Amino acid sequence: MGSKMSGTRPDKSKLYHPQMPATWWLQKSSYLLFMLRELSSVFIAIFLIVYLVQIYQLTRGPEAYTAFAQNLSSPGWVVFHFLALLFSLFHSITWFQSTAVVMPLRIGARELPRQLMTGLNIAALIAVSIVILIFFNMLRG
Repeated sequence: MGSKMSGTRPDKSKLYHPQMPATWWLQKSSYLLFMLRELSSVFIAIFLIVYLVQIYQLTRGPEAYTAFAQNLSSPGWVVFHFLALLFSLFHSITWFQSTAVVMPLRIGARELPRQLMTGLNIAALIAVSIVILIFFNMLRG
C-alpha cells in the first residue's frame, strides 16, 4: 500500500521532437479545414458574448439598448456578424458530416449513406430556420 513509484526518466537527448513549421496546417486541405473549424468557434463565442451584452442592454432601458444597437450597425460589426454567420454555417455542416460518421443510422441491416444523413440534417436545419423566421415575422405583425 505504501509503495512508491520508482522509475527513471528518459534521457532528454534521446527523445524525438519533430520540427514542425508554424504553417503546418497549410500543407493539406484537410488540415486547413480543421483549423478553420477551430477558428469558427472563436467567432461563435464572440458572437454569443455580444448577444449576452445585447440582452443585458435591454435590461438597462430603451435608451441604452438603442445606443448599443446603433453601435452594432457600424460596418465593422456588420462584417463581423456576416463572418460569424458563415463560420456558424461551416461549423454546423462539418458537425453534421462528423455525426454521420460517428453515429450511422441503420434501418434493419442496411446503413444509410453518409451523404444522405448529412443532407437530412442540413434539410432539418433549414426547415427549423424557416419555421423560426415565420414565427418571428408573425410576432412583428
